[in-house]
Amino acid sequence: MEEINQTIQKEVIIEFPSTESFSKPMLIEVGKPNDNKSNIPDSKVVITTPKTEIIEGKNPEFVKPKSRRKVNDSGIMDLTKSKTKESIKESTLSKIEILKKLSSGTGLREGLDNIVNGGMGALIVISNPMTESLFQGGFKINCKFTSKRLMELAKMDGAIILSDDFKKILYANTLLTPNKNLTTYETGTRHQAAERTAKQSGSMVIAVSERIGKITIYYGNSKYVLQDTEELLRRATETMQIVEKQREVFDELVINMNLLEINSMVSVGDVCSILERLEMIRKMSNIINEYIIELGKDGIILRMRMREINKGIEKVQDLIMKDYFVRPLKARQFFDGLSFDGLLDIENIANVLFGCTVEKSIIPKGYRLLYKTHLVKEQIDVLVRHFKNLDGIFNGSKDSIGRIIRDNPDRLQKELANLREHIVVGKKI
Repeated sequence: MEEINQTIQKEVIIEFPSTESFSKPMLIEVGKPNDNKSNIPDSKVVITTPKTEIIEGKNPEFVKPKSRRKVNDSGIMDLTKSKTKESIKESTLSKIEILKKLSSGTGLREGLDNIVNGGMGALIVISNPMTESLFQGGFKINCKFTSKRLMELAKMDGAIILSDDFKKILYANTLLTPNKNLTTYETGTRHQAAERTAKQSGSMVIAVSERIGKITIYYGNSKYVLQDTEELLRRATETMQIVEKQREVFDELVINMNLLEINSMVSVGDVCSILERLEMIRKMSNIINEYIIELGKDGIILRMRMREINKGIEKVQDLIMKDYFVRPLKARQFFDGLSFDGLLDIENIANVLFGCTVEKSIIPKGYRLLYKTHLVKEQIDVLVRHFKNLDGIFNGSKDSIGRIIRDNPDRLQKELANLREHIVVGKKI
């Protein structure tokens, strides 16, 4: 059975230049000056800390059991040699995950917007095991996170510490004490402390500028400034219009590619052009997806439109690469590393991927067009291995196809004939 220790309650005296109470009582009780406490001057406020239950066998936020680490000669506990770095590495957040937590409509973003609209600044640290030694002072809150509580606590000068799951406010009015020797390119004191804390702890730190109202996210060595919602929506809409135009060009290239493939007239330049367009759509879609994630509830319509634009794109790209490359994965890795400027150099793409000029002819294996038939993946693989390319499959006799595809070869030949007819008249298949 778990053992519950007695609750502890104590009073802390904090000096404020001017007293200011919260609009709603939370876990903090602010007493009146000289309220039955003659030994406390009027310029001081009494804050009664909430009752805290320490349950043995469990590990509440920032309530740690007695450490078994050794202290050095100076009486300082060594926090560097521990497994905290490994746990931080395992829980590393991607940019997309961070944007999701700060997107429009979330409680944290609402609280940050309220702070900006109120003309205030703030410093918010998301806790991890490394942050415990990087702040001092303040007082413990340990209450459920709400946007209103965050705004009220931001009225004080110190940093606010949130739990790693963003669901609790742990501490408020704390002083961050990161290593001052860490390099920072910020000029303001608040942003310098935020950047150094993020670098030293590997945690996420949010700094809200009181003067210009910008919200800056520091995570490890990375920095990102949240965009204004209206500006973000405008940029996302403009970029989406470009992607829509690129999709129209891509669809025309596919129709042209179909005609070239059935007539064995495909060149390396044709393949590079369609792959270039595919990769351009993919890269711009990734940019728009970041905008949409940051927009949150305001980006629902854009998200639906993006699904329509990208429908079938990834599958077509995979099949084209299977048609023309022995190792499609290497080709994909090459395109992943290309910038937008690099995508415009078709000759370089042809030289790297095919080792030849753009004019050289090339014959597809036939995967992309065969996926338009009733055949399953295993049957398509067998056909390609036997006939080597698309031309051999289209010109194969009924008997030769029947020996490989025993299940209704007549149906396959009719489907191939229909495909050819549709392609010749320029229909989309």
